[in-house]
Amino acid sequence: MNSAILPDHSEDLGHGIFAIDTGFTRPRFDAAYLIVEQGRAAFIDTGTNFSVPRLLEALDALGLPRTAVDYVIPTHVHLDHAGGVGLLMQSLPQATLICHPRGLRHLVDPTQLWASATAVYGPEEMARSYGELVPVPAARARASSDEMVLELAGRPLRLIDTPGHAKHHHCIWDARSRGWFTGDTFGLSYRELDIAGQAWALPTSTPVQFEPEAMKASIARMLATEPECLYLTHYGRVREVARLAALLNELIDGMVRVARQAQAERHERIKQGLLDLYATSLRAHGSTLSQAQMTELLALDLELNAQGLEVWLTKN
Repeated sequence: MNSAILPDHSEDLGHGIFAIDTGFTRPRFDAAYLIVEQGRAAFIDTGTNFSVPRLLEALDALGLPRTAVDYVIPTHVHLDHAGGVGLLMQSLPQATLICHPRGLRHLVDPTQLWASATAVYGPEEMARSYGELVPVPAARARASSDEMVLELAGRPLRLIDTPGHAKHHHCIWDARSRGWFTGDTFGLSYRELDIAGQAWALPTSTPVQFEPEAMKASIARMLATEPECLYLTHYGRVREVARLAALLNELIDGMVRVARQAQAERHERIKQGLLDLYATSLRAHGSTLSQAQMTELLALDLELNAQGLEVWLTKN
């Protein structure tokens, strides 16, 4: 199947792996992945309800019937990764949902998930960005387990428990490409911040389950397989895994320092401290973006990371 037939928002990464820009927030911000093996397929992450037409369009462009999809595997149940799961499953009659056991019930009955996200974003933003969540029938849903291996037409996909960003997070190892589908555990890496072909990455402490030491342990566990690449939801495939892991660990420690040092006006001080931390790191990376450009590009992540660090502070 030739990548030339793919829609503009999809990219052939080789090894039967396709990245689909879900269209959430801005171009090249949020990816879903489609793995194709001998005419069978699996989606890893889905984006939101508004992303589902793009995912189905990719299937159609590859000449794959809806019945060819065996698995839908969100890395975790945050809505930019799993908000479209229920609606997508309605179009995939043979697919089984594979979800972390801590998150599975929230996709079978999304009432609490919706309420929790609404408390963070507000009802207007929820409706605008995510749409109404569609439940997944329990009979079509299955919990993952640590070191679980799924077979996609004989192609093994290994799932491991990877807390740090969220307790309901797993990552997926594809031995064929020697790559991890990392969700948010291995942070965020935006292509606008690449310098001379080298990626930059930052950890994500989105509320409410950020755990810095667990995140570092999850990163170390993935590195132990000596991966050649990582498939990040935000955004796309990156290489230079060891360098990025060292950068993430450095920034995780820096974020913790920022949070602990903040006192009065804690939220704004954390946000400013994070911006200063990331700007210093980006300039060392070679970025010539202005502080204002960095602030605009990272605005959502600064807000969410500050909120997550505040929650973590209250627990520690």
